[in-house]
Amino acid sequence: MTRISFLFFVGLAISLNAQGTLTGFTPETSQKQLQLEAAFEAQLNPENLDLWMQKMAAEPHWVGTEYGRKNAEWLKKQFTAWGYDTKIETYHILFPYPKRRSVRMTEPTPYTAKLTAVPVAGDPYTGQGDALLPSYNAFSTDGDVTADLVFVNYGIPEDYETLEKLGIDVKGKIVIAKYQGSWRGIKPKLAAEKGAIGCLIYSDPKDDGYVRGDVYPKGPFKNKTGVQRGSVMDMPTYPGDVLTPGYAATKNAERLDRKEAPTITKIPVLPISYEDALPLLTALEGPVVPKSWSGGLPITYHVGPGPAKVNLTLEFNWSIIPAHNVIATLKGSQFPDQWVMRGNHHDAWVHGANDPVSGMVALMEEARALGELAKNGNTPKRTVVYCAWDAEEPGLIGSTEWVEDHKQMLQQKVVAYINSDSNGRGFLNAGGSHSLQQMVGEVANVVKDPQTGVSVGQRKKALNLVKGRKPGFRLYALGSGSDYTPFIQHAGIASINLGYGGENAGGEYHTIYDTYPHYVRFKDPEFAYGVALANTAGRITMRMANADILPFAFAPWYETVNGYLENIVKSCTTLKKEVEQYNFLVSEHAFELAADPKKTFVRPKKKEVVPDLDFGPIQKELEALKKSIATLTAIDITILDKKQKRKLNGQLLLAEQALTSDQGLPRRPWYKHQIYAPGFYTGYGVKTLPGVREAIEEEHWDEARAQISVLAKTLQKFNAHIEKCTRVFK
Repeated sequence: MTRISFLFFVGLAISLNAQGTLTGFTPETSQKQLQLEAAFEAQLNPENLDLWMQKMAAEPHWVGTEYGRKNAEWLKKQFTAWGYDTKIETYHILFPYPKRRSVRMTEPTPYTAKLTAVPVAGDPYTGQGDALLPSYNAFSTDGDVTADLVFVNYGIPEDYETLEKLGIDVKGKIVIAKYQGSWRGIKPKLAAEKGAIGCLIYSDPKDDGYVRGDVYPKGPFKNKTGVQRGSVMDMPTYPGDVLTPGYAATKNAERLDRKEAPTITKIPVLPISYEDALPLLTALEGPVVPKSWSGGLPITYHVGPGPAKVNLTLEFNWSIIPAHNVIATLKGSQFPDQWVMRGNHHDAWVHGANDPVSGMVALMEEARALGELAKNGNTPKRTVVYCAWDAEEPGLIGSTEWVEDHKQMLQQKVVAYINSDSNGRGFLNAGGSHSLQQMVGEVANVVKDPQTGVSVGQRKKALNLVKGRKPGFRLYALGSGSDYTPFIQHAGIASINLGYGGENAGGEYHTIYDTYPHYVRFKDPEFAYGVALANTAGRITMRMANADILPFAFAPWYETVNGYLENIVKSCTTLKKEVEQYNFLVSEHAFELAADPKKTFVRPKKKEVVPDLDFGPIQKELEALKKSIATLTAIDITILDKKQKRKLNGQLLLAEQALTSDQGLPRRPWYKHQIYAPGFYTGYGVKTLPGVREAIEEEHWDEARAQISVLAKTLQKFNAHIEKCTRVFK
């Protein structure tokens, strides 16, 4: 089929939607659905979100705390009152609590880090003293190490390439890295691979402090004592309980010895404030950093090593603690064995008003309104399951253990999983399975933006135009970082991640300043975007639950995935030319002759020649998929009888699983999805067509050829499944 005819089918779907027909619905059922959604929206009340946030964020409630347990019990009570069959499912997970934290500079000038954030005026929550969780990185290993300090910028692969050019080796050293640039867990992971024996991470004011705006309490940004907590578990290998990889952490589960757990860091790592980082960075000498490395502190940044020498001492209390997931079920009226799942986590590092309570209270209001509709005779056709996950912060643990515990059942029943997390004022940010892009875009076109009165879809499209992005409404690809991960990456269940933001910047993330007063001043003062999230996610949930035919549209999926492949092919061609040019410059001694003779110069070596890779097998399967998808898209669902609809829905439910491979990705078999995965060296950041892409990026050419074959076979399996969907009409 030509590109023109293929785009005709996409355009046909759009034109039909413009006439009032929703994806997956007939003209008649579309109108009924829109009326139902209007009734749902009319019930949403921002006052509920405000009151519930004050309740949930009143005290620190990280996993294992008494207040965390009380929140779970209170959530269960709320869902039950709204008509849901609700239970708490508890898992028993390993969690490290800090017993000893110490950072001391011993040379050239003694300095002992304070490691304490100060309370601020007007926010009594920040003054709760010992009740506040100390700042630390969960799943750092214990350690007592002393060494010269080296500044490694963000501590990502490109930074170590720069250090190599400067002739600086971190082996046997302690590194100090800035937050941002990648997920925090990549920094100690890569440092350990490079031979470092310890790692410090700080938030530079250029990224997360006074350079961006006024600091708390005057403004929303991080003050000099604020510290970002967070997990450094090696989640790109696998998330969840570190001692039960791939299976549930039930009370009597067989557990790994902690020393054998592969996702605990190999070196000690600790976050510090920029107040504590300043004396350490000031004491560094050695080369001045590249211009792009400089931060916002009032110093000239040097790389080191030394003469700053630092002692880092960490000791943790490693305990098995309970994690309480709240599972609330509203049984479907027609298809009770098809489930639409909706989740948000309830645990926090400290009070967590923004992360995660802002998303949790939106989910609650959504569930309450849906329950009211059901009490009035409008029960959803499919079963809706609302989930409040525990232990998300230390490593997506609550959701992962639950999915691992129920994986087979979920793969048979779950239509889609819809996730949210933090939320605030701004634009709709939506990612997920691209087979759901069309439906999510339709919802975005009917939800009103609280500030402008236009649809949130229209406002997001305008932002894309201003930013020079591709026009139209598009889902971003899911990597990791929230509770959708086990659903899509491990179980192969179509997933969506939703939230509003972009006009709610601040420095409270994972600090003691993520409180109710901070939220209502700087994030979403009127909870208008909390209501917008409830409205958006609620409509998506209801459409998945009530659609005549599950609202998957594979034409946008094909366009997106084909674009991923085109990007990889282009990058290979570019890389080949760059390596050829680089090797020519090495052979001509150009780098050496162009270098400053008074500065350290490390003579570069020639790089391995980039071979020609045959992407034909993937291109062939995508071409076949284009035809199969066009055939499926062209079917008129209004002519289907009940048996055909039931059969088609049964196949569509399983479609995402056809994009997984039982063997998983190289060196991390827990990740099954072959289209989306978190990057091995990006953490949260997504790698699309990950097996092929990462093999090329890491220049593992034999692996790249093998992964091309794996991906081609996966696409062949997916095409067979799409063809199976079309056969229900014959």
